Amino acid sequence: MTKMYYEEDADLSFLDEKLIGIIGYGSQGHAHALNLKDSGLKVKVGLYQGSKSIEKAKADGLNVGFVADVAKESDIIMMLLPDHAMSTEYTKSVEPHLNPGDTLMFAHGFNIHYQTILPPESVNVSMVAPKAPGHRMREVFKKGSGVPGLLAIHQDPSGQARGIGLAYARGVGCTRAGVLDTTFKEETETDLFGEQTILCGGVTALIKAGFDTLVEAGYQPESAYFECMHELKLIVDLLYQGGMEYMRYSVSDTAEYGDYSRGPAVIDDHVKENMKAVLDRIQDGTFAREWISENDEGRHRFNKLRKENAEHPIESVGKELRDMMSFLKDTD
Repeated sequence: MTKMYYEEDADLSFLDEKLIGIIGYGSQGHAHALNLKDSGLKVKVGLYQGSKSIEKAKADGLNVGFVADVAKESDIIMMLLPDHAMSTEYTKSVEPHLNPGDTLMFAHGFNIHYQTILPPESVNVSMVAPKAPGHRMREVFKKGSGVPGLLAIHQDPSGQARGIGLAYARGVGCTRAGVLDTTFKEETETDLFGEQTILCGGVTALIKAGFDTLVEAGYQPESAYFECMHELKLIVDLLYQGGMEYMRYSVSDTAEYGDYSRGPAVIDDHVKENMKAVLDRIQDGTFAREWISENDEGRHRFNKLRKENAEHPIESVGKELRDMMSFLKDTD
């Protein structure tokens, strides 16, 4: 079994008198900054001039400055910008202000693993990656719990990178749920694979294929939406709570038999072969180069794909149905 860390493994004194600079204030940035602040740690948010998040971060009670100034002042710098924008901002505003013994941190390994960021050997380089969107991370923290996280050490010239990383993980709440020891390589490649083949790409492709199959067979789009999209949350919640066995225990015997006998007919060995091809392109850097080029060239394909998917019939049918579901607006 790999090593898991919890509250008793993390010593917040590693962060005593240290200023933590949070670069970015999006979904992850706001959660990291506010959780650390609530844990009694010194935090300052770094944003670019003209950022719409400046007033929001100030309204949330945080100290705010421009990226270069925050990088210069901070002992620990957590990079929470989008993958495609991070290396440019790092080179311009962070790298010139890194001093020996500083700690450079990430919540995703993309830029370190694919070497778009090459930190000086004199600084600690580590990763604390909460396994949840930032808004969920913040919500759970405020309730006294936390989301699981990953910890990786890339460089440790000070000999304190792990202690600092664990203290940081405790500050954002991850050690309440458990922190898994990993590497930048493993986190990056498994994260991209999960997003592309299951969590985002695989699930949405499967939903659309099921919806289209039912509609093309003459069934009402509304019925197809309920079966292929709406009920998915009910199944995912069961999987989340107790795994496949608990989900199968909770559904009907008819559904369970259909799971065993028909699932492999849809997700067959060809799908696994396709997944392996996707993984190959993650491992050899093809996807990373493609995504970096896509952004450098103006995101034309990305925007075209976004528009095409937004226009799929399941989206308009779903919007109409969800507008009639008042319970979805219940935030209690």
